[in-house]
Amino acid sequence: MSPAGGRPGSAGWRRRLRALRGAAVPAALVLGGILLALNLISFSFGEAPASTLRLAFEGTWGTPYGVGQVLFKATPLLFTGLAFSIAVRAGLFNIGAEGQLAMASLAGAAVAAGLPPGTPWAVAIPASIACAMATGAAVALVPALLRARLGAHEIISGIMMNRVADVLAPWLLASALGRAAMRTADAIPAATLPRLDRFVPALRGSAASVAFPLAVALAFAAHRALSRSRAGREMRFVGQCAEAARAEGIDVPRRRLAAMLASGAVAGAAMTATTLGYKGYYELGLGAGAGFSGIPVALLGRGTPVGLVLAAVLFGTLEQAGLAINARVPKEAMDVLEALAIVLVAAAAAGGGERAGRGGGAPA
Repeated sequence: MSPAGGRPGSAGWRRRLRALRGAAVPAALVLGGILLALNLISFSFGEAPASTLRLAFEGTWGTPYGVGQVLFKATPLLFTGLAFSIAVRAGLFNIGAEGQLAMASLAGAAVAAGLPPGTPWAVAIPASIACAMATGAAVALVPALLRARLGAHEIISGIMMNRVADVLAPWLLASALGRAAMRTADAIPAATLPRLDRFVPALRGSAASVAFPLAVALAFAAHRALSRSRAGREMRFVGQCAEAARAEGIDVPRRRLAAMLASGAVAGAAMTATTLGYKGYYELGLGAGAGFSGIPVALLGRGTPVGLVLAAVLFGTLEQAGLAINARVPKEAMDVLEALAIVLVAAAAAGGGERAGRGGGAPA
């Protein structure tokens, strides 16, 4: 026993338990709200709620194929949720992940298609992913510089860059790449990621790929690096109070710039799920919506790798469930359900912030 009356390291376990309890409340609120809304939606369209729930379960977690599809839909959300979480650490709001993912997918797919046919996978895959991440960081560089040097808010400049990407992507496909079909050429086989059914035969037919374990590994690696490195700790200090961090000698613009660039690079890595792991090429609109959906994933995940993975799987389940019950309930109704989930996540996050403020702040 230590002099404080507890075992060494017990404080760390107490912090983890508090974080787990803090995440369980909003997760229960979101899940309960989703189930209630799904019942109301089913009733309003003349369907039995129990039948709709059973159909949704069978299309998601009730079959190995459904599980694979849930993991596939959760993968880009995990990348973009992690990207948003990294930016939040430095007090930034990376709403430009949508444009970062689009441009990164285009650049990575162009590299994957342009490599010589005999290129080994150990070169082709890292080259494609590295190009995509560099492009995502380059797109994030504009709002990062505007915020770091001129004080312009990254939400405005991030929305601007999303609109630029909406115009630039089709122009590059049609003019620079000469692809009137609004898609890139097929990637060489060595540049595509294998499907998970190669390792888990039960998932045969689903679109889940090695991109999912790659996203999980990146979430844990990023959390460890940001928690234990000096740069990561300084980013957190900047996010908590920029003026106090500046008074302690921390280069605030530099840390904000680094956080936004890292966020853009991780958002660009989401193309591993949609382009390298699924289509094998980039087409206009591929991965659309994942950048915005990563925001509630990050809020519900509360900055922990386990929380981010579970939140991404939750929203991936919602997307796959919408397809499973589309024959009985219109897709627009499921869009309303996802919007409700986002509102519940925001409300839970706001409530958690108020409780933390009354209690003297969350533990570092």
